[in-house]
Amino acid sequence: MAIKRSWAEPYKIKMVEPVYITTEAHREKVLAEAGYNTFLLRSEDVYIDLLTDSGTSAMSDRQWAGLMMGDEAYAGSRNFYHLEETIQKYYSYKYIVPTHQGRGAEHILSQILISKGDYLPGNMYFTTTKLHQELAGGTFVDVIVDEAHDSESLFKFKGNVDLNKLEALIDKVGANKIPYVCIATTVNMAGGQPISMANLKQVRELTSKHGIKIIHDMTRVAENAFMIQQNEAGYQDKSVAEIVYEICALTDGATMSAKKDAMVNIGGFLAVNDPDLFDKARNMVVVYEGLHTYGGMAGRDMEALAIGITESVQDAHIRARVGQVKYLGEQLLKTGVPIVKPIGTHGVFLDAKKFLPHISQDKFPAQTLAAEIYLDSGVRAMERGVVSSGRNAETGQHNFPKLELVRLTIPRRVYTQAHMDVIAESVSNVYERRDSIKGMKMIYEPEYLRFFQARFEKL
Repeated sequence: MAIKRSWAEPYKIKMVEPVYITTEAHREKVLAEAGYNTFLLRSEDVYIDLLTDSGTSAMSDRQWAGLMMGDEAYAGSRNFYHLEETIQKYYSYKYIVPTHQGRGAEHILSQILISKGDYLPGNMYFTTTKLHQELAGGTFVDVIVDEAHDSESLFKFKGNVDLNKLEALIDKVGANKIPYVCIATTVNMAGGQPISMANLKQVRELTSKHGIKIIHDMTRVAENAFMIQQNEAGYQDKSVAEIVYEICALTDGATMSAKKDAMVNIGGFLAVNDPDLFDKARNMVVVYEGLHTYGGMAGRDMEALAIGITESVQDAHIRARVGQVKYLGEQLLKTGVPIVKPIGTHGVFLDAKKFLPHISQDKFPAQTLAAEIYLDSGVRAMERGVVSSGRNAETGQHNFPKLELVRLTIPRRVYTQAHMDVIAESVSNVYERRDSIKGMKMIYEPEYLRFFQARFEKL
């Protein structure tokens, strides 16, 4: 008989940061002061922070050691060349432009490739990507499969592109009005859902036929590769590193927020294969970010990033990373809490429409739910619904996405299984008293990316 083996993290803890459990009265006070927006809470008032996995992961001893190897030369830092070699080795791209984080890369790319009147198809929008496309004069078009908008669907590759939708857009507007197709690995707004290799190959075949580029939003590419390894025929015997390289090699360039997969606190890059595009990007980076051999990054951060990339594609690491997310999701499913299925890779996404069915979407159920979870336990989550979706540029009305979600985002190598249990208990406790929860109204709305700074009042 086979011996059962318990699961455990492939690392040991060498340093700790104390956190404090606050009282409900204190949480109620600071939540009201923050306008019931979890982004406006002070981190010192948070017990378990699931706001984001961006820049919040724990670096390894090797990454910390790398910080001491920082070459802070203004030009030609050796850390840049180490980073360049690492990206070429693991991600396949030829030319690298470092930026302070992913949105710096999105800005440069959008200004170079997008003209007014262009269309940008993608496998669901992401907030900053879509805004940069719009500011450059483009229009985002969602060409993701319908299953991605259904939280109950068990389809394993909800990040897939619907080839019929993409081809219909090409036929309608013409290939010359589509500078690139944006492919995200994984798809954040769908609940951390992956795209399959087979689908990506089909997208590559279609775009090549029409001379359209594929730009890869590769923020969580290692997590996507792990899901391919686990769920797609023909990839079970391939390493995550091999699958990552194959994904990247099917695309023409990439934007990377290295604060996720690569486990650094700050940093990103734009990567391309076209030397002319690289030349334009290298010219722009010195205007908006910094010299082309550091962009918006210090030498020490580039060194930590190069090491983090190497660690991010290790099978043991990514198995534990996604495994912790899966554990939390399974705990919530046991108590009947409605979540996006299948469980994603970087967080568990609560279905706020099903959690709070009595609160209409114009009363911000996801924003309300995130606030209630913080009030219950000091666990900070974030909204991914109507607030994040913004307003229709023509009508001025709220965009009402099919998915109204609260994201419980798990930082890498930070929390233990005991923390996951505390989170699950808190969410389940809020679910038990869900009928008593009322919605909210927005009392302050910034012009751009309103979910970061909007303020609310309880109804």
